[in-house]
Amino acid sequence: MDEIEFRYDTQLLLDAENPSDDLEDELDEYIRTHFKGDSLLVIADEDENGVMTAKLHFHTNEPWQILEYCRTLGEIYDIVVEDMIRQSRGQKG
Repeated sequence: MDEIEFRYDTQLLLDAENPSDDLEDELDEYIRTHFKGDSLLVIADEDENGVMTAKLHFHTNEPWQILEYCRTLGEIYDIVVEDMIRQSRGQKG
């Protein structure tokens, strides 16, 4: 079995307060420079009401840090943190 360096698959949605036009790039850059992990994916879009929502996916050993940071930017919801080591053993993540 391959070694999993970053244990927790962390996913969330963020409704950003006062977002910039470059929300995707800003989230991507900040997370890459301030947190250890891999498989980062950030996608953001504005809805018809002007709310900017970002979907974030990141593998890390400290998912709480990602949650704390994203909460400073707005409302976070649909939060999923899965333990990929448990999943690789066939257990619930």
